[in-house]
Amino acid sequence: MEQEEIPKKRLIVIVAMTGNMLLDFAGPADVFNNANKFLESSDTRIGYDVRIVAPSADRNLATSSGISIACLQCARDIETPIDTLIIAGNEFRESHQNALTEFYKWLESRNESNTRRIASVCGGAFVLAKAGLLKGRKATTHWELSEKLSKEYPDIDVNANPFFTNDGPVFTSAGVTSGIDLSLAMIEQDHTKELAVLVARKLVFYLKRPGFQSQFGNLLPIYQREHIGLKTQNWINEHIFEKMEVSDIAEHMNMSTRNFTRVFHRETGMPPAKFVEKIRVEAARKYLETADISIERISELCGLGGLVSMRRVFLRHLNTTPSDYRRAFRTSSQDFEIESLSASD
Repeated sequence: MEQEEIPKKRLIVIVAMTGNMLLDFAGPADVFNNANKFLESSDTRIGYDVRIVAPSADRNLATSSGISIACLQCARDIETPIDTLIIAGNEFRESHQNALTEFYKWLESRNESNTRRIASVCGGAFVLAKAGLLKGRKATTHWELSEKLSKEYPDIDVNANPFFTNDGPVFTSAGVTSGIDLSLAMIEQDHTKELAVLVARKLVFYLKRPGFQSQFGNLLPIYQREHIGLKTQNWINEHIFEKMEVSDIAEHMNMSTRNFTRVFHRETGMPPAKFVEKIRVEAARKYLETADISIERISELCGLGGLVSMRRVFLRHLNTTPSDYRRAFRTSSQDFEIESLSASD
C-alpha cells in the first residue's frame, strides 16, 4: 500500500529589514502561524511554512525596539519557489545600503515563475519600488511616507488612504499594524473568510478595520516660521469660529484677494478655501479626541456650519464621520474613567 503524500505547505518568506519595528514582521508572522493552528484540524487545507529571514548575509537583525534577532536564513538562502514574499519595512540609512546590494539582485529576480505573490509592509514599498516591482502599479505605504514615495517614484500610483491594496500579484500595506490587515486578507484569499475571522478573533483584531489610513495623518504639513502657510494658519486658528472669506485673510496679510490667492496656491499647493477647511477639521479632531462636549457644539466652535456640514467635510477629508472618529480616537483615559465609575455603581 502506497503511503499517502503529505501536501506541501505554502512558503511564506518575511524579509525583516533592519532598524524597524517588531510589528512590521512579527504581526504578519503571528497571523499566518495562528492560521496554522486552526488548519491543523483540517485534512484538506494546506497550511503555511513561515520563515523570517534577514536581507543580508549577516543574519543578525537590530530592531528599533532594542531587540536583536538572529535569523536562521538570509533571503538569498531561499532557492525554492516562494508562495508569498513579504518585505517588512525598509532600511533608509545610506550607510547600510552597500550591504543590501546582493539582496536587491535577488529581489529583482523574483517573478511569477518563482513567487506567487509579493507584498510590503510600511516602508517596504520603497524596497519593492527600488527593485522595479511597483512600476506602473497602484501602491500604498505609511501616511508619513506617501509623499516621499510619490516624489521618488512618479511612475507608481500612490494612494495614502487604504490600509492595504493590491495590483495583480503585488500587495502593499500601510504602517506597522496594517501588515496584520494584509495578512488576514491573504488568508481569506487562500482559504475562507471563516478562517480569517477565527484568526482575527484570536488576535483581538478587526477582519476589516473601519475607516482609512487618512484618519491618522495630519491634513496639513508643518511649515517654516516665515512660510505664508504658517502665518495664515495662526491667524485662522484665532478666528476659527467665525465665518471667514478669503478676502478677510488677504486683508490680514495686507494683500489683494487676487494676489493673495495666487501666491498662497503657489506656496502651499492648495486654494485658501481648502486650507481653511482643513484647519477647521484639524481643530474638530482635537475636540473629538479630548473634549466631552457635543458634536454639534464642536461644529460651532470650529466654524463647520452644523452637523450635516461637519459630517460631509469629515467624509471628504478623513473618510469617516465625526461620531465614528470620536469612537476610534477619544482619549483612552476617559473611557477608563467611565468604566471605573460604572463598575463602582
